[in-house]
Amino acid sequence: MPPSMVDLWRVFGRIGVLSFGGPAAQIALMHKELVEDRKWLGEKQFLGALSFCMLLPGPEAMQLATYTGWKLRGILGGLLAGLLFVLPGAAVILALAALYVSYGALPVVQAAFIGVKAAVVIVVLQALWKISNKALKDRFSWGLALAAFVAIFALGLPFPLIVAIAAALGALRATEPKTDTIALPARSFGKTASTIVIWSALWATPVVVVAALNQEFLTDIALFFSKLAVVTFGGAYAVLAYMTQTVSIDYGWISTTQMIDALGLAETTPGPLILVTEFVGLLAGYQQGGVGLMLLAGALTLWCTFVPCFLWIFAAAPYVEWLLARPRLKGALSAITAAVVGVILNLSVWFALHVLFTKITTTQFGVLPDVSTFQPIAFGLLLVAGFLLIIQKLGLAKVLAIGALCGGVIHFM
Repeated sequence: MPPSMVDLWRVFGRIGVLSFGGPAAQIALMHKELVEDRKWLGEKQFLGALSFCMLLPGPEAMQLATYTGWKLRGILGGLLAGLLFVLPGAAVILALAALYVSYGALPVVQAAFIGVKAAVVIVVLQALWKISNKALKDRFSWGLALAAFVAIFALGLPFPLIVAIAAALGALRATEPKTDTIALPARSFGKTASTIVIWSALWATPVVVVAALNQEFLTDIALFFSKLAVVTFGGAYAVLAYMTQTVSIDYGWISTTQMIDALGLAETTPGPLILVTEFVGLLAGYQQGGVGLMLLAGALTLWCTFVPCFLWIFAAAPYVEWLLARPRLKGALSAITAAVVGVILNLSVWFALHVLFTKITTTQFGVLPDVSTFQPIAFGLLLVAGFLLIIQKLGLAKVLAIGALCGGVIHFM
């Protein structure tokens, strides 16, 4: 007997409110609620669904919630579960962005954010360590990670191109079995095609509208975050450097410092970390045209970030077992994950340099700091954050709060 929509509302509402701590903690919470406590999914079903969601671009935890809702109650169940996973965090991000644009320029607030940024550097390094331990198993994967780092740090190649090359190399390297072990499931092509058309139209509608109204800024927002939704393999950390380069350098919507602030604030909210895109959209809109444009840009960013997630799930969910049995697809995913390690290493270096030095120069060999602008206070706060997170294993929210408090106290001293 499948659960009722009321039961789904209650359980996924609870998951959405409590989903702090990144994808690992969120997936563990869903496993407890859906497999251990309520037996809505079996262990094998849950792990298969997780593997499927890791094949897709976008936040895997949100897509796992959406897939589970679809599995239990169809399209409406998937919509309910996915929205409940995202909306609580989105509301918190909106409130934090409003506070940031109102008070973020105060000297004491800027000083507090030095401690937050120091913690963010450690968090990104932890993500790099965890992903590299899982992804780098042989010389090929190590080579891909190194090549990706050089490509994005020194050569400045775009992240989507790196993903495409890695996927192609991984697929070519994999070998197909002589016979398929799982047959393609029987499903109407028309039903799948209509799902793709409907959700693609929903995705594209606001993009077309703002373009037709000659809203250049909103059109750029819609197109950029739509493109980001297609290449977000490996989680939010993988695309943050690409996002930072585009919004800070190419478009000039926000500064690199504000981008690091955005990540620090996004780390404190429930829901997927990719909600950092909403903060970026809100802040960019405010700086381009005030509160009205801020709200429009934030809503458009959310739409172009998460509507594609529903498209991927609802179109591909009936083919999960068949997709998971495709060796070339698995090979492409493994190669992308290895390349993501190099991309996150670039992000770690990028953030660390901008936290520890006040002047950074872009050269043909990547970004290089002016050593005379080294900030010893930021370095000390980085060491404190590393000790608390890695040695003491304190929760991220506590470390961010301690870092902000230390930065504020040092400012007054």
